[in-house]
Amino acid sequence: MGKNYRLVALYSGSRGNATYFSAKGTSILIDAGKSASALSSALKSIGSSIDEISAVFVTHEHCDHTSALDVISKKSPRPIHIMEGSAQLFDRRPDSFVHNAMIRHGELFSERIGELTIKAFRTSHDSRMSVGYRIEFEDGGENVAVGVATDMGYVSDEVIEGLSGCEAVVIEANHDVEMLKEGRYPYELKKRILSRKGHLSNTDSASLALTLADRGTKGFILAHLSEENNRPEIAYDEISSVLADVDVRLAVATPDAPVEL
Repeated sequence: MGKNYRLVALYSGSRGNATYFSAKGTSILIDAGKSASALSSALKSIGSSIDEISAVFVTHEHCDHTSALDVISKKSPRPIHIMEGSAQLFDRRPDSFVHNAMIRHGELFSERIGELTIKAFRTSHDSRMSVGYRIEFEDGGENVAVGVATDMGYVSDEVIEGLSGCEAVVIEANHDVEMLKEGRYPYELKKRILSRKGHLSNTDSASLALTLADRGTKGFILAHLSEENNRPEIAYDEISSVLADVDVRLAVATPDAPVEL
């Protein structure tokens, strides 16, 4: 699986998120959180660089998904595809270099980059506009798809449709419900995370993974784990137990190092 493409969670968590995808001679990023230097270091560690990236696709405007964009746009500008609602964040920063690179989309879109087709689908999160992405391309006469969907309070029909049939996906496994409920977060923050515009629990992620596995997905990267309310081994054990009778590969993204299927 995946010998003709690469899907890498460069880093993922509350402090920053970025996913790398490369196939058919084209490389893209989904999100660019943390800093430009952290992003460059992560890309270098997998044998790539920001100069090889053809475009960046933003899921939503929260800083853990966008904080590297300004420096990237200044030093190594490339197209940044972003939904109009999320783009409005940068309208409050008229001096941002991101303005020169942004391609603003007023509605859900499909974009062709090289031989890749990137399609946006809606996710439910407490942002101005939040989307996931499905990446499609042809390989050896066969149509192949991979998907990325994090930061969502529940699994909608749009998410299932967007990810169904993907060979590999990056999906959220943000928190263990009991750890969150018993943890030190303020009540209002716990309420937000558990809401339909918050984040997926390990249990939610396991249910989504099983649905997708039944529809052909062979590889999963669990992403956006809370460092406060989850642990990699807890997420892995819960999702892998649900997938025990299915032939799939499972990996867990980390906040500081790339993880590739």
